[in-house]
Amino acid sequence: MKLLLTIIVTFFAGMGAGLGTGFAGMSAAAVISPMLITFLGMEPYMAVGIALSSDVLASAVSAYIYGKNKNLDIKNGIIMMISVLTFTVVGSYIASLLPSATMGSFSVFMTFMLGIKFIVRPVMTTKEAMQGVSAKKRVIQSIVCGVIIGLICGFVGAGGGMMMLLILTSVLGYELKTAVGTSVFIMAFTAFTGAASHFMIGGAPDWTVFILCVVFTLMWARIAARFANKATPETLNRATGVILVILGLVVLGFSMFA
Repeated sequence: MKLLLTIIVTFFAGMGAGLGTGFAGMSAAAVISPMLITFLGMEPYMAVGIALSSDVLASAVSAYIYGKNKNLDIKNGIIMMISVLTFTVVGSYIASLLPSATMGSFSVFMTFMLGIKFIVRPVMTTKEAMQGVSAKKRVIQSIVCGVIIGLICGFVGAGGGMMMLLILTSVLGYELKTAVGTSVFIMAFTAFTGAASHFMIGGAPDWTVFILCVVFTLMWARIAARFANKATPETLNRATGVILVILGLVVLGFSMFA
């Protein structure tokens, strides 16, 4: 009975996380962590570690699909990734020193509000318009924003993908598909760093839950990424917004009963 519950919980957690990753570059921890904590009684810090681990392959495969469709900015993504990686470790260490109750609430709010933003004010920037941004300005912004995103990702294990998507579309002027593609490219590395930091500090995970979460998240992220790259900007904005709003509300519901 316990194994059946574990499979059911990890399936739906992986589905929500995978759709969020494939459509919006969202960190899997925003969905997986509260579900593992609420339904399986897992310790929050370890739940975040498993969620970040699930994010690694899901984000990597999504990035490959976006890159294959020429919706990935590797050059500028690497610049932001370096500062994000550095401060993800710092954020992860800070999180280990604080009460578990401080983790996760930010990502829920961020997910919901960003979903509303995509529905009400869709991102309709074109790739041509992206080229008008000063290269020097983008580098500076990428470094500063990367520091902030890294701290958030390492600290709560979530929210980093949402912050990255918001910054790439609103601050750096990316069109939506390229923003998501670049976001999942960066998140693949930050998630790996965050997961490794969590396990080094908190110990080995529950391997059954670990494997199931990784597999289910990967499966749904691949489906979402393939759909997103074929969708029109209007459809992608609406789909991304609706999914983020639903995930935000669902996770909020889980958090209330935790």
